[in-house]
Amino acid sequence: MPIFPEYEPPIDLSLLTDAPYLLAFSHGVDSTALFYLLSEKGIRCDLAFVHYGVRVQADREEAAARKLAEDYGLRIFVARAPRWKSGFERHARAYRYRFFEEIIEQEGYRTLMTAHQLNDRLEWLMMRLARGAGTVELAGMRPVEDRCTPGGKRYRLVRPLLEVSRQQLLTFLDHRAYQYFIDESNEGTKNERAGIRRLCRDYIETNREGICRSFRYLDADRRALEEGRDLLFASRALRVYRLEDPACASRAAAEGLKALGYLLSAADRERIDRGESLVAGRSWAVERRDEYLYIAPYIPETKVPKSFREQCREAKIPPKIRPYCYRENIEIRELIEKQIEH
Repeated sequence: MPIFPEYEPPIDLSLLTDAPYLLAFSHGVDSTALFYLLSEKGIRCDLAFVHYGVRVQADREEAAARKLAEDYGLRIFVARAPRWKSGFERHARAYRYRFFEEIIEQEGYRTLMTAHQLNDRLEWLMMRLARGAGTVELAGMRPVEDRCTPGGKRYRLVRPLLEVSRQQLLTFLDHRAYQYFIDESNEGTKNERAGIRRLCRDYIETNREGICRSFRYLDADRRALEEGRDLLFASRALRVYRLEDPACASRAAAEGLKALGYLLSAADRERIDRGESLVAGRSWAVERRDEYLYIAPYIPETKVPKSFREQCREAKIPPKIRPYCYRENIEIRELIEKQIEH
């Protein structure tokens, strides 16, 4: 197929450095466009598809995704999500990332790609701005993140479309006559984000370059702010940060919890900055000990053997974090070695 540059959205292929690749695929506008943009460049990526069962066309989307994978000689992994009585967006996000990370652990993928684009990023900024946020939160999604699965396997999360608008992707798909599906729920005004989406849609097309430039400035500011902390250790859902600057504690906690599927409240951020121990959302233990910040699932009323408690004391692991380390058989000696190295 001939390439017409005016219809080809620019994506940063330099982000793709670590194959094999897995693409979070819904057959909507964004992920379909990313699939074909990569395919036209000769970049192969297998597909991970989540069937939520909440739309009539979901079965058609899954069938079309399976056919696409077959036509291109790719693997496709499909999950059927449970039905949630409330909090669909929160539950769905946690479910799909667990699914993606299970595939990464079992199949050896080193890069996960998502099709978040410029509209998504601007919508996130507007939502955070309305609720109160600092530079790190306003910057939102990162082009590249280094992450760790619950089983301890490291991978990269890459978002190649963050400087591409949804309209650019639609133009590309329509010009090539590629099949895609529209989620009609995105067009309504029933929730906060849908309303913001409609407000931003036209504005972003006439101010795209300036918006992209602003996000680059925000990214640079965020990198400067994040210099005071390092992710020292990650194993399953345990995260340990070394804080060169204690003022970075709440930002480290917010970063670690977001990667684990939880958004930290403003009140909890303030408590962390005051050095308090807390259980966020009744599910996540966050504790500081000297220059270290620890995050782990909260497991109350779990008896930990004395010998294991001694190892935890040597590694400066606070009490609320120890039950998870014991249950998951975390290699405490490995953490101690990391502390010695740094």
